[in-house]
Amino acid sequence: MKPAGGGHPPSPPQRRRFPWLSWLGFAGACLVPLLGLNAYHVEVLTSAGIFVLLALGLNLVVGFTGLLHLGYAAFFAIGAYTYGLLNLHWHVPFWGGLVPSAVVAGLCGVALGIPVMRVRGDYLAIVTLGFGEIVRLTFTNLEQWTGGPNGLLGIAHPVGWLPGRGWYDFGVDSLPYYYLVAAAVALVATACWRLADSRIGRAWMAIREDELAASCAGIPAVHLKLLAQGCGAAIAGVAGAIFAAKQGTITPDSFDFILSVMLLAMVVFGGLGSIVGVMVGALILGALPEVMRGLDQYRMLLFGVVMILMVRWRPQGLLGGPQIRRELTRG
Repeated sequence: MKPAGGGHPPSPPQRRRFPWLSWLGFAGACLVPLLGLNAYHVEVLTSAGIFVLLALGLNLVVGFTGLLHLGYAAFFAIGAYTYGLLNLHWHVPFWGGLVPSAVVAGLCGVALGIPVMRVRGDYLAIVTLGFGEIVRLTFTNLEQWTGGPNGLLGIAHPVGWLPGRGWYDFGVDSLPYYYLVAAAVALVATACWRLADSRIGRAWMAIREDELAASCAGIPAVHLKLLAQGCGAAIAGVAGAIFAAKQGTITPDSFDFILSVMLLAMVVFGGLGSIVGVMVGALILGALPEVMRGLDQYRMLLFGVVMILMVRWRPQGLLGGPQIRRELTRG
């Protein structure tokens, strides 16, 4: 029932409280380094946090809108190379290069979507896979600008402020990058929750469930799929800029097809469309290679077995809802 004043009824209280989980999680994440973790543990958590950022962006495309994307690492690369080129050729600092990285990656996502958004299913997956490889090979062959296979070297680290330290260069210290990634994850997760509870988010989910029915109901499916591509790619661009600033060196091999597959596995493992599930899945699968470092010969085998069991017994993922399970098992 609509309220007396007209308009849409208010969102359920439990949905409005969800964004606070991201800031509660951020507050908890800020306390984690105080538990006596060494630099190696902080480095692993920082890398896992970058995976969380990427998984949240991919979840907008795959989980919310239902577009199978196998070249998402390309947008990660575009964001990283955008900041690297701006910094090395025009001396743009990290904070000035963060927004251009997101914008360029987002525009590339829209540009990819314009010719292929009417393609569905396996054909869309093949096109996005080809796009990811084209971007990687382009960065490899544009040696004059990108350094070719050797990549870009000497990218400047961010300069920031921390309590007790004041302004200083982040350098190779893992701690400031950890806080930077945690803040970025909290902001992106909040934005994703707001989107999920908005008209745009509901329209994306309607497209995921039945694009034809959504179009018949007046939802501009093509435009909204382009928007999802652009938003997801922009988040990957932010993650790419942080990655380039943290590493100081980037090469095309860092953004290969295997990375796209891993990111998709994180989204599926955590739960398609579930923001908390995707974050948990990315943290687990992002940190798992380091946890299982002593089982180098078997960890990929174990990873494959876990994914097969998940698909067989819990296709909606760790925290995916029953609606996703019904969609996956329909027919």
